[in-house]
Amino acid sequence: MNRSARTTHRNARTISRRGFLRSTAALPGIVAAPWLLPGLARGTQPPSRRITLGLIGVGAMGNGHLRRFAGDNSTQLLAVCDVDSLRRENARKRVEAVYAAERSTGTYRGCTAYNDYRELLARDDIDAVVIVTPDHWHTPMSVAAATAGKDVYCEKPVSVTIQEGRRLSDTMRRCGTIFQTGTQYRSISTIRQVCAAVRNGALGRVKSAYTIWRGGPNSHPLPAEAVPEGLDWDLWVGPAAWRPYNRRFHRNPIPGVVPWSFCEDFGVASVTGFHSHAADVIQYALGVEESGPVEIIHPSSGAFPTLTCRYANGTLLHHVANWRQVKELYKAVPGKARLEGAFGGLFVGERGWLTSMTKGGPIEGGPDTLLKELPLATREVIPGDNNHHANWLECVRSRRRPSCDAEIGHRSASLGHLVVLAEKLERSLKWDPAKEAFIGDDQANRLRSRAMREPWRR
Repeated sequence: MNRSARTTHRNARTISRRGFLRSTAALPGIVAAPWLLPGLARGTQPPSRRITLGLIGVGAMGNGHLRRFAGDNSTQLLAVCDVDSLRRENARKRVEAVYAAERSTGTYRGCTAYNDYRELLARDDIDAVVIVTPDHWHTPMSVAAATAGKDVYCEKPVSVTIQEGRRLSDTMRRCGTIFQTGTQYRSISTIRQVCAAVRNGALGRVKSAYTIWRGGPNSHPLPAEAVPEGLDWDLWVGPAAWRPYNRRFHRNPIPGVVPWSFCEDFGVASVTGFHSHAADVIQYALGVEESGPVEIIHPSSGAFPTLTCRYANGTLLHHVANWRQVKELYKAVPGKARLEGAFGGLFVGERGWLTSMTKGGPIEGGPDTLLKELPLATREVIPGDNNHHANWLECVRSRRRPSCDAEIGHRSASLGHLVVLAEKLERSLKWDPAKEAFIGDDQANRLRSRAMREPWRR
């Protein structure tokens, strides 16, 4: 470290985080280095010491993030953004109501509502953004935020194509952005303990893993409908291929978490709904969270009854339509085994089997001796028992790497993209996870990316 850099680092305690980034932007390697900025002490923080946030997207998921961050006294939500005027104004009012309740005067008027995310990103007083939009906006907005000097929390999957995810990860690294992918399930205490046990050899060599798969997106056209008043549909579509408005994509009241995900222009269907959660947990447990499979084996090959990924060490990841297929097609666990839940998977190794599912009851495994020796504080899986947001905020302060950064998020999304492409091409594919290219397959390689609509094309 040169003398100038050391001096800047010493003086970081007396300047703001954004001022620090500005003052060091011209120094070689500074932005990407793991600088320890002045941490915010735990507990109540004065407004000047809080991490200032902008929330982009306030649909069903976005409102959940709003509740989380507006209720955190270490953060301050300064802005909300949505292309739906009803949603953004409701969000602004909710934020101001939360902060008004904390003030002795009972009033607060400090949250601004934006239609265009670029106006929010142009604000110099916002440290970080939370992106909770349809999938096709995840990478473009994250890249724009990083370029604007903001840290980023982005929902999963982080991309809609393999090359888009690579661009995202490279940009976050180049800009020194603290990026967290919203796969909270890996941060549940019990799930972390299960993953650690599998990684540390509790099952011996893992021969196979299983997860639920219900198909990729489709491109079936929908009839054009009148755009609701207050909805900027052109900006909603943004960089995706143009499609006329239809209420199945977006409507009020909000019908579900991801109503648009069935359309390949806007979402990634099963990858969005639950596979990205499962892929993250499974690859984390297998120790391949920054890599990927070397082969995607289509059922038409006759090798396996369902689509299967093979990793370099020989471990197989079978995608099944339901947990019964694990017993009936693969006979991987006893017929009486209880397999319930989603957002995770099932691991089968030399010494037995173990689940990592959420919302399906306690962790299961066998034989009983294996379950008894596992270092689990409890077998119960409690979704609320996670530190995913807190981990991101702490890393924004410390500049350390968060638990599910851009590279991990990219590799989780890529696993889903690989499965989608094998389904689309109806054949097996060989994959080089280091080069992120299909081996000897020009057609498949062309499908790693797709064009962006003007004027969003780079």
